[in-house]
Amino acid sequence: MTERTGVWLVGALGGLATTVVVGARAIARGLDPGGGVATLGAAFAGLDLAPLDGLVFGGHDVRTESLADSAAQIGRENGSLRPEILDAVREDLDAIDARRRPGVALNGGAAIDALVEDGGTVPAASVADLVGRVRADLAAFREAERLDRLIVVNLASTEPPAGARPELETLDAFEAAVAADARDAFRAGQLYAYAAMLEGAAYVNFTPSDALVPALEQLAARDGLPFMGSDGKTGETLVKSALAPMFRDRALRVLTWQGYNILGDRDGQVLSAEENLRSKVSSKDQVLSRILGYPLHTHVGIDFVPSLKDMKTAWDFIHFQGFLG
Repeated sequence: MTERTGVWLVGALGGLATTVVVGARAIARGLDPGGGVATLGAAFAGLDLAPLDGLVFGGHDVRTESLADSAAQIGRENGSLRPEILDAVREDLDAIDARRRPGVALNGGAAIDALVEDGGTVPAASVADLVGRVRADLAAFREAERLDRLIVVNLASTEPPAGARPELETLDAFEAAVAADARDAFRAGQLYAYAAMLEGAAYVNFTPSDALVPALEQLAARDGLPFMGSDGKTGETLVKSALAPMFRDRALRVLTWQGYNILGDRDGQVLSAEENLRSKVSSKDQVLSRILGYPLHTHVGIDFVPSLKDMKTAWDFIHFQGFLG
């Protein structure tokens, strides 16, 4: 019998989550060979990985449209989800929709607040109530679907940086702040991660948001829970992550790395807000100094261009010093 692995997506109606779900179900149904899925390749053949047809999806979102409508919009605007695929997995999308629950919106800034629809969130009296509601949703998902394991994946919009707050540095301080209802101390992403870990779930942060703060790393270590992630790096940051080791390994010193990005969709809409943009820029900047091992001049420009939809475009200018200067 195939083991059942629950995958709970935070931001379940977003472009990335919708594409993941449609793709996983299409591949599981034999409608697509799985190109672009590294774990289906020969390098992973000897590992006992969860099969795609054993993944059970659910999630939270602050919007209320159907998953099928979200997928259809992506297909119309970007062409990445073909109509025949969407028709074939429609029943799957409807079943996943039935498992979706209203999300949490807390200190995400005006750009994220603008995405919240009526019925997309459930008012809670305190931070502890928010955490309790997320925990209850995860527990109900695990029980109803008879899951063997549960993984929570954060695919939500980028939140403003949390900054260096003492409440986020230690688990004791974090939990004291939750009990004291210190709402200003937290972002929604941190509460999702906290609730996931309290429910014994593995946790993946695919966003640039400060969701995995030191306090939560301590909780995961205490309870022996796997966690990972700080931005999925699927666009310009992926290019930087691939090119920077080449410059390092060839002893070519990078003096300046300038990047410029234009994008549409809700991702671009949220990143057009300066407070949310800071998290993304920090993620893009840090990857270079970490890989190269020294500070350098960097700049990341990101502009919202609505007509591009999800067709993200980026340019990089790299000024480096080689043999004999």
